[in-house]
Amino acid sequence: EATLDLAERRRIRSAIRELQRQELERDEEALASKRFRPERGSHRQDDKENWPRSRRLEEEQQAALATLSQQLEAITDVEELTKLLRAAGEYEERKLIRAAIRKLRAEEIEAATLAGNVQSSQ
Repeated sequence: EATLDLAERRRIRSAIRELQRQELERDEEALASKRFRPERGSHRQDDKENWPRSRRLEEEQQAALATLSQQLEAITDVEELTKLLRAAGEYEERKLIRAAIRKLRAEEIEAATLAGNVQSSQ
C-alpha cells in the first residue's frame, strides 16, 4: 500500500501469491505424510479382532442414514429441518440435514426467480 507504482504492486502481489502457494504445498505434504503413516503392530491386530463388530455398526449407521435421507426428502419446511438439525447429534446426520436445507433454499430461490421473471414478462 506504500507504493504508487502499479508494476511494483503487481510484483508484490505476485510474490505474496507465490508464498501462499508454497505454504499450501508444505501444509498438504505434511498432511499427506501424517495420513499415510504406517500403523504400529499390536494396534493393527486389535483392529482385526474388532473388525466384524465395527463393520456391522458401520452398516447399521449407513442404513440409518439412508432412512434419514428418505425422510428429509419428504420434508419441505426449512424450519422443521432446522429443528432436526439442532436435535441431531451425529456429524453425518447433521451433514445430510444441512444439505437438505441448502437444497430447499435453492429451490425457494429458483421459484422466486421464476415468479419474478413471469411477473416482469407480463
